[in-house]
Amino acid sequence: MMISLGFSTCPNDTFMFDAMVNGRINTEGLAFDLVIEDILHLNRKALSGELEVLKISYNAYGHVKDNYRLLRSGSAMGVGCGPILISSKPLSIDQLRDVNPKIAIPGVNTTANLLMSYFAPDLVNKEEMLFHKVMSEVAMGTYEAGVIIHENRFTYEEQGLYCVQDLGAYWEEQTGLPIPLGAICAREDLGNDLIAKIERVLRRSIEYALDYPDESKAFIRQYAQDLSPEVTKAHIDLYVNKYSIDMGEEGRTAVDKLLSVGKSIRIF
Repeated sequence: MMISLGFSTCPNDTFMFDAMVNGRINTEGLAFDLVIEDILHLNRKALSGELEVLKISYNAYGHVKDNYRLLRSGSAMGVGCGPILISSKPLSIDQLRDVNPKIAIPGVNTTANLLMSYFAPDLVNKEEMLFHKVMSEVAMGTYEAGVIIHENRFTYEEQGLYCVQDLGAYWEEQTGLPIPLGAICAREDLGNDLIAKIERVLRRSIEYALDYPDESKAFIRQYAQDLSPEVTKAHIDLYVNKYSIDMGEEGRTAVDKLLSVGKSIRIF
């Protein structure tokens, strides 16, 4: 049975999905029609409902939870892994407020934007773009500040940029919970049995990737060609963890808290 499946080019996604899309495990008769895109576009596809299974931001999940079911496996969630508000020169948050610059964000429906709004609800002058453009736009001076995600947290200082606030650290300080960043969701109309099968196959794929990490290297490089092996490994090590296998009750609590925060600041 063919399932439409969307996930991002980021190493944590290609690492987790490699085994199931490249025939390394028993997929229980499932095959996959792949859509591999930036998280901004995947979030938009979730809003339109065009894909059956896909990786999206937890912010986007808050908008589509009536049509998509959250899977317990596959989440990007953890500690010390959140988005970072950066600037082109050393600035405190109060100094940034005084300037009130236009802030580059990796998508209106990203968890990064939700966490930015949670930290500084008064800074609303934002412009969305593909996540990999944010850092370079701030470095060029087109924007004085931006919110970076994914592997950019490992490289922004090399570009001469500065951390105004680690938004993930702020979340952890306020809630004591891991940061729910990305979710794997299945469209409700697939039905309980098929969704359960998809979740079994996904968990099997993640466990295989963790047991045999070298197997996925070619697939990862195919979509992350500009990343060094060191950055790629650091990215996977940070974003693929126990919550990826099964978010557990702590993870579910973190998701519920994020949705509650989003509602309180009128994101949803």
